[in-house]
Amino acid sequence: MSASSLPQSTPALQRQLIADARYELIPLKNVDAQIAFVPAGSSVSVTCSPAKGLQATLDLTAKILDQGHVAVPHFSARLTEDKAHVQRLAEFCRSHGLTEVFLVAGDAPEPVGAYDGVVAFLRDFLDTDHGLQRIGITAYPDGHALIDQAVVHEALHAKQALLAEAGVAGFASTQMCFDIDQWKKWAAAERAAGFTLPLHLGVPGVIDRAKLLTMGARLGIGSSMRFVKKNSSTIFKLFSPSGYDPSKLINPMSKVARDLNIEGLHLFTFNNVDATAAWQQKQLAKLG
Repeated sequence: MSASSLPQSTPALQRQLIADARYELIPLKNVDAQIAFVPAGSSVSVTCSPAKGLQATLDLTAKILDQGHVAVPHFSARLTEDKAHVQRLAEFCRSHGLTEVFLVAGDAPEPVGAYDGVVAFLRDFLDTDHGLQRIGITAYPDGHALIDQAVVHEALHAKQALLAEAGVAGFASTQMCFDIDQWKKWAAAERAAGFTLPLHLGVPGVIDRAKLLTMGARLGIGSSMRFVKKNSSTIFKLFSPSGYDPSKLINPMSKVARDLNIEGLHLFTFNNVDATAAWQQKQLAKLG
């Protein structure tokens, strides 16, 4: 999607972003119960962690597809063994009729095989018959705690170049947004540097502050959670006595969505789907 295809008015654009928001699910014990709360036909992102491994992601992806949703699994480069494993992942995409995947380096301390990061993995993956329409990549407006910002920037543009060379559409989904000014500053700078892929704004779903901190730490969300811990005062401001409302982040970002080509929302639900879905319906009713 290009910026020119986004709705002209801010309320209409905001409504589209909320209506089409992508839910993120984590392969945990409560996920089966929470899938029931995902609105019909939604797009659902499936995480991949060192603790659970790639197979848990694939199993949950298949289950979500069976429920009639659009599934977008995360493939971790650092959990992929070799080119044969890449081929098996591509076969999974084809056999399950997937249209998108999302590529992450992953938080594994050491790679299990040949891939330390996404660039090398993506190069091999693009040589397969994956059958996908789009491939998502990560972006870090708040920086990465373990990787120098210049390296992160270079990798972002390298991945865009690989996708363009292969003729495969892409998008970049960001870590959780908490600092709106920093997010806009980062996006404007990347656009000026030639990064053109559509952006998906990473936003926490409806979750209380304590659970955000404890769940994030337990799951090892990576640089996003390290940012949370470092900027707890910023996070605190987002949480009123009545609870956190994702609209506090989405509303102001909607005003710059066309300028920055923000085409989607990625809701980090922490498997608190019921409350997040209720919020979504309430916001859509309010926007008319």
